[in-house]
Amino acid sequence: MTAAKRGRFVWHDLMTPDPAAAKTFYSAVTGWSTQPFGDAYLMWVANGTPLGGVMALPDPSAPIGWVAYITVPDVDAAAAVAQSLGGRIVKPPASIPTVGRFAILADPQGAMFCLFSWETDRPTEDTAAKPGEFSWHELATTDWRGAWTFYEQLFGWEKRNEHDMGPMGVYMLFGVGGVESGGMFDKPAAMPGAPAWLPYVRVESADAAAERVKANGGTVVNGPMDVPGGDRIAQCVDPQGAAFAVHSKKAGAD
Repeated sequence: MTAAKRGRFVWHDLMTPDPAAAKTFYSAVTGWSTQPFGDAYLMWVANGTPLGGVMALPDPSAPIGWVAYITVPDVDAAAAVAQSLGGRIVKPPASIPTVGRFAILADPQGAMFCLFSWETDRPTEDTAAKPGEFSWHELATTDWRGAWTFYEQLFGWEKRNEHDMGPMGVYMLFGVGGVESGGMFDKPAAMPGAPAWLPYVRVESADAAAERVKANGGTVVNGPMDVPGGDRIAQCVDPQGAAFAVHSKKAGAD
């Protein structure tokens, strides 16, 4: 266990038109509890630890969805590097009192993410996610090779493997700190939406979680299905329109 490092996914915010409805939905699907932080922000809590938050859209034109916070030693310096690599600053670096500093960016293809540094060092352990925690981060984009060049230079991520998906093209897997952490691919023309990151939440059973999604007003758009290695996933949309996915390990895996 060491101090918080570069390139770790450490926080996930949901921007939604109805935070109260989102709280009910995700608590039912993932088992999260919530904890208030200030007057207009709720933190998601899993295994006794906050892992993200939910807030109302700042204005009706703001996009609904999840955004991941990724650690850097210096947010201001990293934002400048991101710009030099073709990224765009959506919200300039700003401080959250007693918490840390962040900036909202878009990568060269347009996918949104946040840079983040804690105000004080936090221990970080590079281990597999537990049930209730975010376990995978998947980028659907228009040029995964160009996106990979950007993220590799910005965060020092490790290229792990490539899977040939036939007509769907290549799915590239990347790691952080030696742990396989996500993937990226070129989205097919029929896939709606702009380039975006899709967060996966580990659950005990992707099939059971998919049923809870449907029972609570969400939509399952893909799956449940097996992925290479024997794990199961389901890709979903919550009742307010935010995309997310659930992920369960194969039988007998940690």
